[in-house]
Amino acid sequence: MNTDGSTTTVANLSQFIKSHPVANPNPGDFEPDGTWYSMVAVRGSMYAIEPNHGEIDRITTGGEISRVADISASQGHIVPTVVAFHGNFYVGNLDTFPIEGGDSRILKITPSGYVTAVAHGLDTVLGIAFDNHDRMYVLENTVGAPGPAPGHGDIVRIDPNGKKTIILSGLNLPTGMTMGPDGALYVSEWGFGGTPGMGRILRVTGL
Repeated sequence: MNTDGSTTTVANLSQFIKSHPVANPNPGDFEPDGTWYSMVAVRGSMYAIEPNHGEIDRITTGGEISRVADISASQGHIVPTVVAFHGNFYVGNLDTFPIEGGDSRILKITPSGYVTAVAHGLDTVLGIAFDNHDRMYVLENTVGAPGPAPGHGDIVRIDPNGKKTIILSGLNLPTGMTMGPDGALYVSEWGFGGTPGMGRILRVTGL
């Protein structure tokens, strides 16, 4: 985004994924241009997650694109949706519908591309954030329903020892979350499914 409001293309991600196919695309659920959902900036580069193909890619400000990890190669079609950086990349997945319950996970991906699961038993993950105590917060869009449903979203805190605690439940189709500089979580609610004007940002304190 330029100061005058105009835009300049940095990199063509659609072109990249078309010329660099992943190992295990899903023929029944395939979007040639991708469905890019989440991105973080780390050390001067951008790292973007593509859920439909299943990959995390690095984009420099000069427009160079390279693949950090082909998530589909080791995890299959799990629909990775969100990425956060906390020394390594942490990626959560939406998984496919209907929601089976407990099929989503958190992956740790090293900058060199090594993928390993660090948390299991989650649902429809659309947000990850960390606090200053190395505790991870996971935003689940829908828990306990076969498809996206209002009132079924929650936030789960995962301590460094792996203990899980639900800190907030009853959210309405939340789709994004970040940790603010004030130590509070900021969550987008009614990210889809509501009528115009229903979308809002919630501030969550007392973590």
